[in-house]
Amino acid sequence: MAFPQSRRSARRPMPRALRSPLFLALALALPAVAMAQDRNQDPRHDEVKDLDRVVVSASPLQRNAEDLIRPVEVLGGEALDNAKANSLGETVGRLPGVQASYFGPGVGRPIIRGLDGARVQVLSDGLSAGDVSTVSVDHAVSIEPFLADQIEVLKGPATLLYGSGAIGGAVNVVEGRVPAAVTAEPIEGRAEVRFGTGNREKTAMARMDATAANGKLVFHIDGLHRETGDYDIPGYAEHAHEGDDDHEPGARGRLPNSFVRTDAGAFGVSYIGERGHLGMAASLFNTRYGIPGHAHAHDDHDDDHGDEHGEESVSIRMDQRRTELRGGLRELGIFDSLRVKLSNTDYTHTEYEGDEVGTVFESDTLEARVELVHLDWAGWDGAFGVQASQRDFKAIGDEAFVPASESRDTGLFWIGERAFGAVKLELGARYDRNTIDVNRTEAIGPSRSFDATSLSAALRWNLSDDVHVSFGLDRAQRSPTAEELYSYGLHVATNSFEFGDPTLDVETANRAEAGLHWHRGGLSLGASLYYVDFDDYVYLADTGIADDDIPARVWTQSDARFTGAEFDLKWTFLENAAGNWMLHAFGDIVRGRLTGSGTRSVDFSVPHGDHTHDYTADIALGGNLPRIAPARFGAELRWSNAHWRAGLGAVRYFDQDRVAEFEESSDGYTLVNADIAWHIDRANGNAFELFVNANNLLNEEARPHTSFLKDLAPLPGRNVSFGVRMFF
Repeated sequence: MAFPQSRRSARRPMPRALRSPLFLALALALPAVAMAQDRNQDPRHDEVKDLDRVVVSASPLQRNAEDLIRPVEVLGGEALDNAKANSLGETVGRLPGVQASYFGPGVGRPIIRGLDGARVQVLSDGLSAGDVSTVSVDHAVSIEPFLADQIEVLKGPATLLYGSGAIGGAVNVVEGRVPAAVTAEPIEGRAEVRFGTGNREKTAMARMDATAANGKLVFHIDGLHRETGDYDIPGYAEHAHEGDDDHEPGARGRLPNSFVRTDAGAFGVSYIGERGHLGMAASLFNTRYGIPGHAHAHDDHDDDHGDEHGEESVSIRMDQRRTELRGGLRELGIFDSLRVKLSNTDYTHTEYEGDEVGTVFESDTLEARVELVHLDWAGWDGAFGVQASQRDFKAIGDEAFVPASESRDTGLFWIGERAFGAVKLELGARYDRNTIDVNRTEAIGPSRSFDATSLSAALRWNLSDDVHVSFGLDRAQRSPTAEELYSYGLHVATNSFEFGDPTLDVETANRAEAGLHWHRGGLSLGASLYYVDFDDYVYLADTGIADDDIPARVWTQSDARFTGAEFDLKWTFLENAAGNWMLHAFGDIVRGRLTGSGTRSVDFSVPHGDHTHDYTADIALGGNLPRIAPARFGAELRWSNAHWRAGLGAVRYFDQDRVAEFEESSDGYTLVNADIAWHIDRANGNAFELFVNANNLLNEEARPHTSFLKDLAPLPGRNVSFGVRMFF
């Protein structure tokens, strides 16, 4: 159903400069400029190999991953280069305890220990990404992982630091677009150009930081352009279930409408003083991607570029403009530092049905965060913080299933730690006030306000220099979102009718976790067990009722329990003149169940123009939760020397047969990947690297259980990407 494009969307076309070959030329020209700088230092690509020693900026206390008591994973340097993918979820999806949702190659949110969506906060340098990726599973995250310096994954409740939306964890992408310190050299940066075989990928990116001659002004600039066509798949797009005699094979060998085009860029500048800094940045993120799932409508070899996919194809154009102001001061008497962050995000998301505009989502988000770090108050090092945000959201179109709303969140927190000999203790508390004001003519219920309180205690006990154990207890609360409260109508992305419940209450998670870390020489082992008990867990339940063959789902609440375990092993078993050999293995498993009893009767009405179809459904309050990530085991063998590095690994995703009512089980699959790179360091400190990465070498059909599209869109088949990286 089409309507004229809104004035706001129409006035924001993608800049011509980003659509022209000039943008690609920029990515190639920046390294050439930098190569002219003659200096002697280690190249920036030769970063700290031990990521446990990297400072985790998501924590106000600025500790490294090894010293943090809470479970955290960090991707940076060569590890990030090998993991980078089109979506943030795919980039972090091989870390222990982390998987990804999937709605085509342009969409993938992180899933942390079985929790995703509105329970996992995605951050850009400690502030919300400002997108609407939690509103619908087909909405992409507005962060480009190729431009990141490092990515930090906080596992377990991060509510204490980042509020209600982080009850399941947080992913912080460190982009450094507002410089906080002068560069080590006048000009520093990196660039990359890559090509892919399985989807005709062409990607170019560059980023540069430079300090002015006066040593006070530091500039940042980055940019990226990516184009991919429809990707190759091992067999048919649609999955035929046993006993489905009416199944038509449809598309084969290539997944129609799976193209992606992305442009991103930023400019930032900061004044650096002796005791602090003040800076700002402006950035844009523009992407257009197809929504797979219309395999019957197209020939196997549709146009790679996705502009002529026909009237039945659905595509999305997202445009985000963001401005940030950040500052910091050090040495403030009894306080160690003060950090202030402010962002304004202007976001538009337009869904196209063929060439016609279907639905437009618009969101304006203003967020502020202040962190005040203190030292040694009665033996405690800690930080106070206040965080406030306001989001104005509206959806325009006949298929808009969420009403316009204004959400306001305010949180106050304190986190502190103290050492007692070999034991380090961390305590924290946070209070949040969340308000959702809705358009009363559109919403199915009244505006709501919620109070949420979170408490946390964790300790780490150093049994020796090689071994430490950790324990954590949390009570975290999450307020329902506008989508969970007020959804009403057809949700095109999931091809279902979705109905909210305006009477939903705050959900509460009580978590206990035990962890072990042991390292000696070239061997390190980490393992953890966790248990999370939810009161009033909010979930989307399938009713078993279909209207015109479209299933109806309702948001409801019941108690729930998540249990899981994960491990990570790294063993450098050989070091000699030929190079270093390392074995890396990891595994994770999570079980998610509703623990309520009986059923709940729910009445809902499916809209049909000027009339409705009324239904009553009995929702089971017990049983398995839907789309829980399957158990995994992965192993990789890596080798490196002065100029070469290579790896060969595989990840086995096991069958998922612990499924919810009305949900189909999923078969397991094994993904085999390999990479090789050759790098050379120049005498002036610059370097370049040639690389080849191969994914799904066995060309196996893989359908993630976490995906709404698992029966329509398998993961890509065999794909090889290659290119060059430059460091200066």
